Amino acid sequence: MSVSSIEVQPLKKPLDIVVTVPGSKSYTNRALLVAALAEGESVLSGALFSDDTDYMVQSLRKLGVEIEADRAAASFAVRGNGGKIPVDGAELYIGNSGTTSRSIISYVALGDGTFVVDGDEPMRKSRPISDLLDALGRLGVDARSRFDNGCLPVDVQARGFKGGHTQLDASKSSQFLTSLMLTGPHTREGLDIKMLGEFKTQYIDITLAVMRAFGAEVEHDNYRRFRIAGGQRYLARNYAIEPDASNASYFFAAAAVTGGTVRVDDITTDSAQGDIRFVDVLEEMGCKVNRDDKGIEVIGPERLKGIDVDMKEISDTSLTLAAIAPFADGPVRIRNIEHSRRQETDRVAAMATELRRLGVEVEEHRDGIAVTPSTPKPGAVDTYEDHRVAMSFALVGLKVPGICINDPGCVSKTFPTYFEVWQALRE
Repeated sequence: MSVSSIEVQPLKKPLDIVVTVPGSKSYTNRALLVAALAEGESVLSGALFSDDTDYMVQSLRKLGVEIEADRAAASFAVRGNGGKIPVDGAELYIGNSGTTSRSIISYVALGDGTFVVDGDEPMRKSRPISDLLDALGRLGVDARSRFDNGCLPVDVQARGFKGGHTQLDASKSSQFLTSLMLTGPHTREGLDIKMLGEFKTQYIDITLAVMRAFGAEVEHDNYRRFRIAGGQRYLARNYAIEPDASNASYFFAAAAVTGGTVRVDDITTDSAQGDIRFVDVLEEMGCKVNRDDKGIEVIGPERLKGIDVDMKEISDTSLTLAAIAPFADGPVRIRNIEHSRRQETDRVAAMATELRRLGVEVEEHRDGIAVTPSTPKPGAVDTYEDHRVAMSFALVGLKVPGICINDPGCVSKTFPTYFEVWQALRE
């Protein structure tokens, strides 16, 4: 989408729809890398095609992995190299994809040569990965931030990945732990990782699910210590990827805020994706949630209730809640999401700034925001090159005329067809 701004049209009547949501970015990128490590061909179905997965595919191809992409069928055929990297160096560009950059840094350590991982300005300035580099350094991996700021570009002088004991602070991003875990089975001695501080475990559950699906064993002591035996082999297989729970949240929220009904199939509350628990938040706000073994349906109330909620474990949906918060009958307090200040943008500041731009009364706190019931006014929302800001604030436009989303193309990071899907659902 190349337009500079798009105006969201209010709905004329409550929704009553079944939505097909693209595959999970978290599952797709993990499965791509694990399939690359496996011996033989794996087929990933229901996969996400987006900027982030494109960067992963491009990087793996430069590292000698054969990947056939079928966008129409939402599938990838990946011919893995059994943990070997057949090239002696590569320059890898990962855009603004944290999942790709962090996972690839550990992956290339298996090789023998010089590898460079670089990306967009946010990855170079405001998304440090020094904790991952420190953990790799303790394992004998020479991976260094070129400009000594803990950010990209990172130069890896790879001489094989022996493994061993290390410690890791994943409080800034659980992707640091995912990076080590995914490559761990192919290290010679395996990994024993002692965790420091608190971190989000929901995405680690996804990492565990993908690794185990491809045949790797992982032990952990209540997420405080992880043991991954070396010399394991991922087994090539056909693997179905479930819809993205974070992206499903926008459609569930649309039902909530319009008093409509929305169902998303092929994802259940048993999912390892923690963001599926956003429907529990909506239930507390007065929605009716129907859960079965084939999907989830949300039915919105006449008026949402205010809520005070800790969203640390489902922080990607905190923006979704912020967008519908003004329409509740009481204050909405979003807490414990300070870590989201270090994502694609400072998401706490973005929530507060853009809600105020629309005339909503907001208090910004170090770890979140409090929103007072308000009637948003027309206005243009800046999106800070952050897909979740764009997708979330589009929800305001379902109720309020004159809401414009600047730089709508930023949704290509995880949901390139987001605005087209909404248009189709209207029709």
